[in-house]
Amino acid sequence: MLAGRESNYSGRGRFSSADRCHLLSRYLPVNGPWLIDQMPSRAYVSQFSADGSLFVAGFQGNHIKIYNVDKGWKVQKNILTKSLRWTITDTSLSPDQHYLVYASMSPIVHIVNVGSSETESLANVTEIHDGLDFTSNDDGGYSFGIFSVKFSTDGRELVAGTSSDSIYVYDLEANKVSLRILAHASDVNTVCFADETGHLIYSGSDDSFCKVWDRRCLNANGKPSGVLMGHLEGITFIDTRGDGRYFISNGKDQTIKLWDIRKMSSNVTRNPGYRSFEWDYRWMDYPPQAKDLNHPCDQSVATYRGHSVLRTLVRCFFSPAFSTGQKYIYTGSHNACVYVYDLVSGAQVATLKHHKSPVRDCSWHPFHTTLVSSSWDGDVVKWESGGSSYSSLFG
Repeated sequence: MLAGRESNYSGRGRFSSADRCHLLSRYLPVNGPWLIDQMPSRAYVSQFSADGSLFVAGFQGNHIKIYNVDKGWKVQKNILTKSLRWTITDTSLSPDQHYLVYASMSPIVHIVNVGSSETESLANVTEIHDGLDFTSNDDGGYSFGIFSVKFSTDGRELVAGTSSDSIYVYDLEANKVSLRILAHASDVNTVCFADETGHLIYSGSDDSFCKVWDRRCLNANGKPSGVLMGHLEGITFIDTRGDGRYFISNGKDQTIKLWDIRKMSSNVTRNPGYRSFEWDYRWMDYPPQAKDLNHPCDQSVATYRGHSVLRTLVRCFFSPAFSTGQKYIYTGSHNACVYVYDLVSGAQVATLKHHKSPVRDCSWHPFHTTLVSSSWDGDVVKWESGGSSYSSLFG
């Protein structure tokens, strides 16, 4: 491969994307960790921006910090939030990285100008944090919380999953809710756009179902394009592969599942007979007798086990396309670790141990072999591969 690069075999003077992924995916971010920050409250959110230049960490104690990764992890924005209920449940950076939205257990999502000159962003004191009201005319005055919020690829819309069993789409140009879908029979814990077109939305709920929504035909019937069954308990998070076909979900049944929407069905099959126990994931351990149960109508492509999903909406992700070809799946865990699984074999290829409390969120740098984890112990730490310059070889 080196000889091919030197002789310009590809005609581009560098490794092909396939060669780059083949080599870089062998280097997992397992060394460390190195402390980035330590806060006195629980960390709920930690995510790299799409280009990896910024990193966002959200804490229960009303704080969101945005770090400039390229400038030695210097704090670029220290945001003290407004009208926070319980905790920051989610944040999302706009595609141009000019704006950040943050949500809590409230129907109001706040938006902050990330590109302003102010480092300290105290809500409505040093800067205005505009409120985007997600209530609509058919809510009946019900006050709900928002568990998940995401920008569309073009930055013109937000999609949100809520405790009102609904999905909301907010039009930022019109400054109003453009769509409400009564989507599930319980809390919608997670939503995302399937790909850059914005037509498809994936959702996951405490009713244990993943659903696919095509906005191009919603006005006709108001029903999902399909339902995917397989989880035995509620779903905490969904991550899309970005191809409009595959996604993964984390479930309170202590599994991650890989889905292919070509296998979805139009009807929901309920089989209450598989559950002979009552439990609450917020304060109870998963019943031992349930660990070997399988859904009788499991439509998933693969299942990954080893981590634990308790107390909070633990998140899972595909590894980056640039450096790994999305070869891996990684997830936080209630037992204070980060787990990395091989997508195809399902094998557990790495376990990152440092934290002393649940790891709700973690994020793999889009181009470098660096992973950052955040925990309820307040620590935000980074993990790296055996060398610091592997990625520069493949720029």
